[in-house]
Amino acid sequence: MPLPRGVYRADHVGSFLRPAEVLSARDQAADGKLTAAQLREVEDKHIAAAVGKQIDNGIRSITDGEFRRAFFHVDFLQHLSGVVYEGNMSSTNISKHGLTPPRLIVKGKLGHPKPIQVDDFKFLEAQIAQAGLTDKVTAKVCIPSPTMVHFRGGRDTIDSAAYPTMEPFFEDLVRVYQEELDDLYKAGCRFVQFDDTNLAYLCDPNMRKQAEERHGDANQLTEQYAALINAAVAKKPADMVIGIHLCRGNFRSQWFAQGGYEPVAEVLFRKLNVDVYFLEFDDARSGDFSPLRFLPEHKVVVLGVMSSKKADLDDKAEIVNRLNEAAKFCPKGLDQLCLSHQCGFSSTVEGNELSEEQQWAKVRLNVEIAKQVWGEDTSV
Repeated sequence: MPLPRGVYRADHVGSFLRPAEVLSARDQAADGKLTAAQLREVEDKHIAAAVGKQIDNGIRSITDGEFRRAFFHVDFLQHLSGVVYEGNMSSTNISKHGLTPPRLIVKGKLGHPKPIQVDDFKFLEAQIAQAGLTDKVTAKVCIPSPTMVHFRGGRDTIDSAAYPTMEPFFEDLVRVYQEELDDLYKAGCRFVQFDDTNLAYLCDPNMRKQAEERHGDANQLTEQYAALINAAVAKKPADMVIGIHLCRGNFRSQWFAQGGYEPVAEVLFRKLNVDVYFLEFDDARSGDFSPLRFLPEHKVVVLGVMSSKKADLDDKAEIVNRLNEAAKFCPKGLDQLCLSHQCGFSSTVEGNELSEEQQWAKVRLNVEIAKQVWGEDTSV
């Protein structure tokens, strides 16, 4: 079966390890020693280099590596009117002192005063155009799922003066996402990936219990989140492809949630209006492949059976075996699968515990295995 536009047999979730100069520039900007414009110049230089490295190593779904972000979600969501964060934006402090990551607070009415990702997308597209590869690769934009504004705090973190009831809150949340997707489409973007920890956290028995203490019945919450995402993408044009990545946590090679996809599988695959799923399956904590039996024939899963959390290369034979095992549960077998690592290499600014050289070696192995399994050219 043909893959959705922008999806490739050798794919990836999106983030890459930040170069040392980017990390240093971020620190200098935080200390007031660099302006925002100067920081962006440094980011631009290394994003341009990262585009070339992705292409050279066989990747066709091209991102900016999330080099402009400290956290995969906060840096985007804080640009919405009414949203602020509390806590320290330095995830290094989390690691050193055991602090919790920033928590998003809704202090006023949600708004979308200007496009958030358009300028970043245009820069990424320009780098692809300079390489003469516009028709051969796809610029992918990764943004946090709309559930990220609600799950962790719920009613307690949403100002009751701005939103005495929750229905207008969700209506506004849908609207701001629709506006951002519209702005991206008008700029030329055709592939957007939602990054969502919360549907994955609802697979973890302990986190599911905690969620029910905040939100009530977890099954109803799963349905509510599917409806929220569906509404957010309801107005996107038919030729804009939407993916969703379910993440169980990815901080300096650590994970936070475990449990198979069974509690959310039927809603995830049959009720969520997305084209492609990027799913974690890198070890036993993700459960078995049986939830894939709910996958409709027209959808695709990018199977994250490789690991971005460890420096060692994955065992090629084991990865091939796991792909074939997963294919048994898909209506159209391997045709509905692609291959990736379970998550990005740097969901926070620090990144996972491996070197850039090891990162790119893992990317090359991903491409090599995909070629072996699907018998087609998955490189540029």
